[in-house]
Amino acid sequence: MAHVHESNTKRIWNVFIILSVITLVEVVLGIIRPASLEAHILGMKILNWIFIILTVIKAYYIAWAFMHLEGEKSSMRWSVVLPLIILIPYLIFIILVEGDYTHEVLKHGFQSWDF
Repeated sequence: MAHVHESNTKRIWNVFIILSVITLVEVVLGIIRPASLEAHILGMKILNWIFIILTVIKAYYIAWAFMHLEGEKSSMRWSVVLPLIILIPYLIFIILVEGDYTHEVLKHGFQSWDF
């Protein structure tokens, strides 16, 4: 029994270290904000894309570790992870499009359409 306890303790520390490193990278990039990552790709800064990708990786790893998906069948893993992979970027897309629209309306005011 002591061996199982050590294995679980080691696993918990591994999860903690991996999530901490990803979070640390996010925080450091958020504080430093390198000028080389301020270029725009697909309508958004590279730095924002890095944050989104790291967030999706963290969400996947949290589901993998804390929902114990590593021991499940492949179909079960995909049924949990695939909605995360599809819906999180979709939600981010919707938020960014609506935010950009709101920003443009507040910046330029309402424009009427003449048909």
